[in-house]
Amino acid sequence: MTPSGTFTIGELARRTGLPVKTIRFYSDEGLVPPSDRTAAGYRLYDVTALARLELVRTLRELGLGLADIERVLAGASTVAELAKAHVAALDDRLRELHHRRAVLRAVANRESELEEVELMSKLASMSDEERKRLVDEFWDEVTAGLDVDTQFYAWMRSAKPELPDDPSPEQLEAWIEFAELVSDAEFRALIRGMGEQQAQRREAGHDIDAFSWAQKERWEDWHARAQRSVDAGLSPESAEGKALADEIVRASLGEADTSAWFVGDGAPEPVDDAEYRTWLAGQIDAGGDARAERYWQLLAIINGWQPIPSRIAATKWIVSAVRTSA
Repeated sequence: MTPSGTFTIGELARRTGLPVKTIRFYSDEGLVPPSDRTAAGYRLYDVTALARLELVRTLRELGLGLADIERVLAGASTVAELAKAHVAALDDRLRELHHRRAVLRAVANRESELEEVELMSKLASMSDEERKRLVDEFWDEVTAGLDVDTQFYAWMRSAKPELPDDPSPEQLEAWIEFAELVSDAEFRALIRGMGEQQAQRREAGHDIDAFSWAQKERWEDWHARAQRSVDAGLSPESAEGKALADEIVRASLGEADTSAWFVGDGAPEPVDDAEYRTWLAGQIDAGGDARAERYWQLLAIINGWQPIPSRIAATKWIVSAVRTSA
């Protein structure tokens, strides 16, 4: 400090740890003007300038631009106002970085080619409205021309991807995979095939809504029991497997509207014999496609629902149990 109580630019640099070149730049920009000059014309700074310099450094470290800092120092804006605006800008930047990270992680995991990288980048940057429209277009295509406008289908169609404002990398990756899944021609054909079966049953005069909901509730229990058997290491040929297979067969034959199970090419007579059990095992196996299950698992990740455990192992166990029981 000089005898007059001021600081040279070198002293400011030592006190703040900032380079002399940086302090001179701030001074030239008018952010930290000198309070005086020596006879030789060298700049001198007082304690107010020191405080302004510390504030400028803090605001710069927080990412504020020089124009915004100048407005604060001039009293045109408060630090709080600028902080709020800067937080919003940082939030936007973080969302953009999360999108990029999700795409890059997916690219690394899949060893993607250029065309797929471009597609994934586009999918990650979709708006909420675009995401919902993609799902609506999926269901429009897989049900077009089919009489499946039932409560059960409406329930499935109503589930939409709802990414939060600040999604996790896992949610973004799940969205990319989900968008690719519903855009896949083979998956669309699979779901449309299920819809065609529903339409055939509806055309035959069956109460498909009641049938679908009854099936959903039954399979919740059957899958849980099969999974317990899988976890316990029991064979599908065990007594437990035979008992569950018999129950499923009885349920299929004992429906109030029994023929709802037997619409479509290749359906045998609804009689409990080896041919019927083999056919039924095939029907169950066809309905246990991993991609259909993955659809709901990905939605759960995207929307922050409770995780949906895989039922593939339990379904395969049931299929084997019904088939071997023949």
